[in-house]
Amino acid sequence: MKTIDELLAEGVTGKRVFVRADLNVPLANGEITDDGRIRAVQPTIAKLAEAGARVIVASHLGRPKGAPDPAFSLAPAAKRLGELLGADVAFATDTVGSSAKETVAALADGRVAVIENLRFNAGETAKDDAERGAFADRLAELADVYVGDGFGAVHRKHASVFDLPARLPHVAGYLIATEVGVLKKLTAEVKRPYVVVLGGAKVSDKLAVIDELLGKADRLLIGGGMAYTFLKAKGYEVGISLLQEDQLDKVTEYMERAEKNGVELVLPVDVLVSGDFPDLKTKAPADFETVDADKIPADKEGLDIGPKTRELYASKIVDAETVFWNGPVGVFEHPDYANGTKAVAQALVDSNAFTVVGGGDSAAAVRILGFDENAFGHISTGGGASLEYLEGKTLPGLAALEG
Repeated sequence: MKTIDELLAEGVTGKRVFVRADLNVPLANGEITDDGRIRAVQPTIAKLAEAGARVIVASHLGRPKGAPDPAFSLAPAAKRLGELLGADVAFATDTVGSSAKETVAALADGRVAVIENLRFNAGETAKDDAERGAFADRLAELADVYVGDGFGAVHRKHASVFDLPARLPHVAGYLIATEVGVLKKLTAEVKRPYVVVLGGAKVSDKLAVIDELLGKADRLLIGGGMAYTFLKAKGYEVGISLLQEDQLDKVTEYMERAEKNGVELVLPVDVLVSGDFPDLKTKAPADFETVDADKIPADKEGLDIGPKTRELYASKIVDAETVFWNGPVGVFEHPDYANGTKAVAQALVDSNAFTVVGGGDSAAAVRILGFDENAFGHISTGGGASLEYLEGKTLPGLAALEG
């Protein structure tokens, strides 16, 4: 995989450099609530601009249905990028139309432009190779060189991720190089004990990575909504907690395989339960009680791990050499159910391990709960991409950059 430093050594002054970034940031009433992904790609964009490139930044945001939708405009992200760069950033109101062409044509050396949401064009996400390729052809007309730096999208076979690099000279940006280097430390170069913390709502989202980790991790700590399928598989009552009954056989098999392989699979021993899901808008005080994991009332729902489980998980992390964490272990968006996720984050901070926060909600939780990002070894920008890499899958965006 050719690197951006090699591109810079060849010289980029006056060249139109297309940077496929991941500016898919959360918005509330048009305001960015977490700019982590923009800050993550800033070094690549800044370096290219400093070297005199004419930088064209492209990204998706949300899931528009192949047509323009103001709710998913990249305008707020372009504005924030300009603030971080300390320079004006031009904004094209389409992807490959007249605005994009005129905006790119007007770029001076060392200047940056953002084009509108790639997913406003159906060709970006089309399953049909020809339709996707046609859109990639139009994107290629805007640029001379391609820099892939949108790690959060490399597991997607999309036009700007997979097809466009085949049409232009291409290199990996700083963010992708960093992400891949970190993931190698979780796969090929693991220091042990290797502890993995998995949370989130659905166990089905994590089946493939659990399957892979049962042959690689030393300890697997399970939390979040997915934990209740494991607890049910042990024969416990889980009340109205999140449950995927169709996965009970698979989960039982995993618990048996963990024991056979000598992998310590750790489940909650106590949980916070309530009969009402918390109000996440006003964050009004919740009505909850703490119960042992095998004593969840039939009319209650588990919403966070309890204090004994927090201590248990911390004790399983403290002596680790490598820790990967993906998925909050409770409804962290509400303060009454954030203590479990906060305890996991604090355990990572307190350990001497190489710690990786696997993107998505985990990365958002770290920032929302007020942790110093520098206290972790790495905070990934791509939860789904990280998991698929750990599963051993070939990621289309990385394969394209290696081609």
